[in-house]
Amino acid sequence: MGAHTVPIGGRLERVSRFSMAPCKLLYILAGTISLLFGAIAANAQDQSKYPDWSGQWVRGPGMGAGWDPTKPQGFGQQAPLTDEYRAIFEAALADKALGGLGGDPTALCLPHGMPRMMIGIYPIEFVITPKVTYVLTDYTTHRRIFTDDRIWPQELPPSFNGYSIGKWVDEDGDGRYDVLEVETRGFKGPRAYDEAGLPLHFDNQSVFKERIWRDKADPNILHDEITTYDHALTRPWTVDKKYVRNPDPLADWPEYYIAEGNGQTMIGKENYFLSGDGLLMPTKKDQAPPDLRYFKSTQK
Repeated sequence: MGAHTVPIGGRLERVSRFSMAPCKLLYILAGTISLLFGAIAANAQDQSKYPDWSGQWVRGPGMGAGWDPTKPQGFGQQAPLTDEYRAIFEAALADKALGGLGGDPTALCLPHGMPRMMIGIYPIEFVITPKVTYVLTDYTTHRRIFTDDRIWPQELPPSFNGYSIGKWVDEDGDGRYDVLEVETRGFKGPRAYDEAGLPLHFDNQSVFKERIWRDKADPNILHDEITTYDHALTRPWTVDKKYVRNPDPLADWPEYYIAEGNGQTMIGKENYFLSGDGLLMPTKKDQAPPDLRYFKSTQK
């Protein structure tokens, strides 16, 4: 009649498929259901410890596009730059005034990366899981914040977003996490704080420490307090980014491709612009053309 082995009461028993007692079948079925619901309950309990940051988050009212959203771009940011990097920033602003890129690598379609991606030019979404929190935005590639108690790797492959390790904190002891503390390092560049070209040090040794939490007085406000440690600064620099939750449950998520239609072209150390008719144009007054030594002259 055929027989097979089944787990019964913590041991394996060989039974006939026709002779298995109904009570034993019910026992096995009940045990399976118990394990299944136990796993579901444990997962639900685990998820309940995490805050609800779902939905679409946008820059708060009055928050500008500079790194410090409460201050104007340029030197109005009052960034604590070293003398060397203040001079670099002055040169970048002068170049921008003449039509150049002004130290803004994003104009060449390079990723925004950290910390610029957290400005919130485009809406931000947080997806929280026990092991990873994802920061999604159409302004750049998504960001992973690992919260699985890992240690720092001995070698960090450099990237524009960097490598982020986070820790959840229950500050008020109510059994539910309130704050996500994050440290991010392991960068490559060039990167800048914002579109004005406010510079980070070219050694890419930046470290960012964040405290992200939902405002207790107004749950529709999310804070991201970011402290920058960078060799271009005379001291750590802390700003508070504030995001406002879009109340529309069917919020529109705009699609944006930074490379689409971008006419900026870097040749050597000079930036030129590709016009609508497909010809190379200068971006600054009296700008010399690029070196054409590899092209044969067609002029008669």
